[in-house]
Amino acid sequence: MARWRALPAGIDPAVAALVAHLRKAKDFSGLSIKQLALATGYSTSSWERYLSGRALPPPAAVRSLAEVVGADPVRLLALLDAAVNARRSGPFEPTSPSKPTPRSEPTPPSEPVSPSKPVLPPGPATPEATAAGDDRPGTGVHTDRHHLTAWRQLGLLGCGMAVGAVLVLLLVQPTRVATARDVSGTTAVAVPAPTTFTCAYTRRDGRWYAGNSTTRTQQLVVDMSGPAVAELQCLLQRAGVTPGGIDGNFGPLTESAVIQAQKKFHLGVDGQVGPATWAALRG
Repeated sequence: MARWRALPAGIDPAVAALVAHLRKAKDFSGLSIKQLALATGYSTSSWERYLSGRALPPPAAVRSLAEVVGADPVRLLALLDAAVNARRSGPFEPTSPSKPTPRSEPTPPSEPVSPSKPVLPPGPATPEATAAGDDRPGTGVHTDRHHLTAWRQLGLLGCGMAVGAVLVLLLVQPTRVATARDVSGTTAVAVPAPTTFTCAYTRRDGRWYAGNSTTRTQQLVVDMSGPAVAELQCLLQRAGVTPGGIDGNFGPLTESAVIQAQKKFHLGVDGQVGPATWAALRG
């Protein structure tokens, strides 16, 4: 039984499950990777990528493996479908338990609030007492200053409670606050527009072009993307091989189409696009 290398860190569980079943089926057959390549019609380098998790196999390769080793193709194809959907939904990010958010207590007021002293009824204020700021009972000045101090203390208490409430909101619910800002329109969220590709076929100097790229030598493999991949998909479509859409992404369906085209044009079958495959598709 082969000793397999550990899968890359952070690989999606659906992809890992598919690779584990492919490895188990290969080990059960007792075939080497080279023998498996000869039996299925897919290159050794392709099976090395499939069995290491670096690329997803096309459905035809999975069916060929199941036929060679006597495995259940329905289960393997279901695992492949789940892995393809996981790759399309983006890179897998393992979740980690979040730490408890510390609670913040309201800030106490800087001056303690003391019980109000009994206020004596104001007496007649004399001009001399008023001008001198007399604090004696009966002048009316003592009562006004006492009320002013009480209002200041109540105001400081209210400010402290308000600051504490804001701190609790920011610490406990930062995600909700950010979402509210986004919804209200005060924070602009940039969403990139998807790139669209079309096939505008023209023939120049005896070669076919689809209007996305003029390359005839660029090496393309699984998981690459861009205009050159869109050009490849258009040329595959013109050759009568369906790549699964013109989206500029070299996925399992495009790889399967490349393999079919390489068999059709009697080229080396490896699922990769080089000068020979470009020449056949543009010819």
